[in-house]
Amino acid sequence: MSSTLTELKEKASQLSETERAELALSLIESLDGPADPDVEEAWRIEIERRVGQIERGEVELIPGDEVFARLRRRLG
Repeated sequence: MSSTLTELKEKASQLSETERAELALSLIESLDGPADPDVEEAWRIEIERRVGQIERGEVELIPGDEVFARLRRRLG
């Protein structure tokens, strides 16, 4: 491991949890490259569609803890 990386990791460990999360997100985004505008637009449209379904009562919302309990039963 380079001395620069060691120094960066030491400094990063001294950041607050929020700052470390922001740094981690920034590093991950730097690996992913620039966002694809077509993908961003497709997600925006999909989010609007799903929110509309919720607002119109077309879908049943399931609490997260129930979803995870169902998954644990299936996988267990």
